[in-house]
Formats: sequence, structure tokens, C-alpha cells
Amino acid sequence: MAALVAALLAQASDRGVWLAARLGDRFDRHWTAVAGLVIALVGINAIAAAGATLIAPMLTPNASALLLALALISAGGAALFAPKPPAETFRGGAFIASLAALLALGIGDRTQFITFALAARTPIPALAAVGSTLGGLVILVPAMLAGERAYRGLPHRAIRLPIAALLLIVGAIVGLGALRLL
Repeated sequence: MAALVAALLAQASDRGVWLAARLGDRFDRHWTAVAGLVIALVGINAIAAAGATLIAPMLTPNASALLLALALISAGGAALFAPKPPAETFRGGAFIASLAALLALGIGDRTQFITFALAARTPIPALAAVGSTLGGLVILVPAMLAGERAYRGLPHRAIRLPIAALLLIVGAIVGLGALRLL
């Protein structure tokens, strides 16, 4: 559940939503593009969970909490700023273009970092990957189906700033708890 909520918040303030909206406008075959989006999210989150599986045995509980605090604070700090427009180079059909574009944008992004940090704290890292995938889908699929016009009509600043504040506050609380200052 934590991964689902964190991914939902991180994705809502990221440029992946804008990319999904552009892809939705570009292709008439929305469900083929959604399939590419799903596979990209599953792949990105599986990589994060696999990486966490490798590093988790080396972390103390406080170190894994600090890793999570860093991921949340990093995501909150990034959400303070408006996202740059995503690249407009879509090659191939709806499936391939969606898959490639979202993989390129999602590798190493804030949601993947949060997924990695959460997966390092749990005995079943795959659950963090599943939660993050579902959280991302809750945001990205409607954006793809609605298109860029609907995306541009949203009050982005009013969405981003509360998300940034929430991520920063929760990250600070987790970090202070890991340092035993709270």
C-alpha cells in the first residue's frame, strides 16, 4: 500500500503523465499504447525490486529507513519544480512507442527510486513493485486516455506543491526517525 500511494503521488507530479497524455493523442489505438505503458511500468518496477533484493541484506534497518527518507525527500524536492516537456520522438506503432518512451523516461526516475527504497525495507520486494506499478497505472492510464488537452487544463501548480510538501514532510519524519531524533 505504501508503494502504491508513493508511486501515485510521485507520478502525479512527474512528466510521465504528460508523456502518457501525448502518446494518447498520437495513437488512436489507446489499448495498444496502454499495453506498452503497462509493460514499461512492470519492467521499471521489477528492476527496482531486483536491485533492492541485492542491496537489502547489506542495510541495517536505520540505513534502509534513511534510504527511504532520501527517496521521498528527493521526490518532494523534484515536485517543487514544473516538469520539462517530454521528448516528442515517437517511433514505431502505439505499443513500441509507448514502451520505449516510458522505459526511457522511467529508468532512474523518482518513482523507481521510491520503489527501490521501499522494496529494500520489505521481506517481499515484489509487493513494492506491484504497488508502484498499480499506483503508476492509476495516474498514467487516465492521462493517456484523456490526452494532452485535458492534461494542460489541470491546475498543475495546485497539484504539485501539496504533493511536494507531503513527500518532503514524510521523508523528513522517516529520516529523523531513522536517526533516532524523533
